[in-house]
Amino acid sequence: MSAIAQNWPPVEVEVPAPHPDAPSPGAELPVHYSHCFGCGDEVESGLRIRSTVGDGHVVVSTFTVTKGHQGAPGLAHGGLLTCAFDEALGTAAGHLLRVPVVTAKLETDFRQPVPVGSTLYITTKLDGVAGRKVYVSAEGRLDASDGPLAVEARALFVTVGVEHFIEHGDVEQLQELGERHSDWDINP
Repeated sequence: MSAIAQNWPPVEVEVPAPHPDAPSPGAELPVHYSHCFGCGDEVESGLRIRSTVGDGHVVVSTFTVTKGHQGAPGLAHGGLLTCAFDEALGTAAGHLLRVPVVTAKLETDFRQPVPVGSTLYITTKLDGVAGRKVYVSAEGRLDASDGPLAVEARALFVTVGVEHFIEHGDVEQLQELGERHSDWDINP
């Protein structure tokens, strides 16, 4: 992966090993919530991102751009690309560390247009942890994992406990998510 920022992470971090129960390299990650706009199967206009664990601290996600994702004619909307990176970055952090995380900061650098019909390969790297802060970065390449670089991003996520979702979310829908991830450490 390329260096997308000179001072990233911006603080001293520990590079954690993936959680002992994290999925193994080659494992396809399940949809974390069926109604998630990023990965869910039940959102007709959603991104339907799919992710696979790579070696070390890496997750590779794919996102195929459809006409429903365009901004300018024939090109992906920048906000939707940012959304795709938010999903990919959060998926890597959550699944590799096996804790729920929420986005605190996300920066996206667009290097070239992403055409409708192309597939973006988003390679996400877990960069480090400082307390509850989780730093991740990613690059998106067109139509292959070694294709032309189109988008780069970096994000800060914060680990949270289940009370975050109970206080701010829909408790009934939270039950589905809790059942799917009942083995995660939700109170780090």
